[in-house]
Amino acid sequence: MAQGTNGTGGGPVRLGSSAGRWVILATVLGSGIAFLDGSVVNVALPAIGRELGGGFSVLQWVLDGYMLTLSALLLLGGALGDRYGRKRVFVIGLVLFTIASFGCGFARDATELIVARLLQGVGGALLVPGSLALIDAVIAREDHGQAVGRWAGLSGVAAALGPFLGGWLVDAVSWRWVFYINIPLAAVALLVTLRHVPESRAGAGAGRLDFAGAIAITAGLGGAIYALIEAPAHGWGPSGAVMAAIGVVGLVAFPLIERRQPNPLLPLELLRSTQFVGVNLTTLVVYAALGGALFLLTLQLQTTLGYTALAAGLATLPMTVVMMLLSGRMGGLTQRVGARLPMTVGPVVAGLGLALMTMARPGSSYVTGVLPAVLVFGLGMAITVAPLTSTVLASVDEEHVGAASGANNAVSRLASLLAVAVLPVTAGVNTGGGDTLGPGFARAMMISAVLCALGGLVSWFTIRRTTPVDQHTLPGVNQACQHPCTRVPAAPGRA
Repeated sequence: MAQGTNGTGGGPVRLGSSAGRWVILATVLGSGIAFLDGSVVNVALPAIGRELGGGFSVLQWVLDGYMLTLSALLLLGGALGDRYGRKRVFVIGLVLFTIASFGCGFARDATELIVARLLQGVGGALLVPGSLALIDAVIAREDHGQAVGRWAGLSGVAAALGPFLGGWLVDAVSWRWVFYINIPLAAVALLVTLRHVPESRAGAGAGRLDFAGAIAITAGLGGAIYALIEAPAHGWGPSGAVMAAIGVVGLVAFPLIERRQPNPLLPLELLRSTQFVGVNLTTLVVYAALGGALFLLTLQLQTTLGYTALAAGLATLPMTVVMMLLSGRMGGLTQRVGARLPMTVGPVVAGLGLALMTMARPGSSYVTGVLPAVLVFGLGMAITVAPLTSTVLASVDEEHVGAASGANNAVSRLASLLAVAVLPVTAGVNTGGGDTLGPGFARAMMISAVLCALGGLVSWFTIRRTTPVDQHTLPGVNQACQHPCTRVPAAPGRA
């Protein structure tokens, strides 16, 4: 990823300088609110459902509305920053995210909340790639690894605190404060960015933006997700059929548009790499399992097992702690043995953890029914996420590194988006209300376990035995950025 030009006329700054520390603070605060938002929202879902009503489909939309616009616009967000200025786009993302957070907290009904969540996703699509793009453009090349390591670690802390903070806010004040908490953090990030972060943009060869591709993929995902969520809840009426048709047309049109674009959001030549396709298939199935399972686990803990929001948040905290403690070491192991083995073993171990989640049923204690599952699952994800970024970036040439990492980020978000919509229906989860998810919860965990194991199988057959690890790749990014439900985003989303 070539460094862009510095709009202030100055050169790259060293991480140890005052200017470098301000850049890290701004990017951590900016991306941190996006990570924090996801984790606190997850534990607030039952309280949102009780107050706003609308049934299970509303809870799905509260998560999927955000992930829909985020996943569809991530690549465009990176391209906008390259063309119009990374600082400028980052600031716009902060403002949009803040306005949307206020709208979420102020929402008087489910429709207002979902619309605000869609806007939050737009802001997030500018923030997530923008944070790493600023580091890449402003921080001196020799400090990139350390800079992103700090970014990843501090952002991971925000994600880890999310379940605890979200649960406490829901129980002590109101679910609305899981959105209001973003506002002061965003205000500080905005002030720091405006005063201390220099502008940068790509050189003159930025080219035209692929708005047609962005429209096609957004319409395609939006139509498909609407049909998948609303049809099971309300039947296949005219609106569901129309949205399904829009979804099919948009998804079919997207690759056709990309073939004709001089600067596509997703260069189709990336698909010529078997390893790139394989690692993204692994990402798709593993993060589908992760996103769907943790969405349902949070509901199971609160609606079926009677946990408070705080207790539910704390219940899954060991998983994030394990990932943060071990992912860095797994990254070092990957440099020695290659990515194939950990990316095969990791998903299988994670699948075992998901299978153990079937023990989270009425009458079970936390120590026997939940803790073993989250520990094993966290171990599996720690083994998996560290080599994933390096494998994505090593599978393409230098020219396409940014597009490849952005595409993998979008795939992980898309996986969670689809899982939250499809898994409850496929598993026969009780979505009609009541105090239990029924036997469908256990079936959903087993489906998720099989998906994870499938990811390991795909890795075994598509990842080379010795995948080179680029020492200039941003090491450790995925350890803080690959957790859809605690909103630890995937590979560096720079487009």
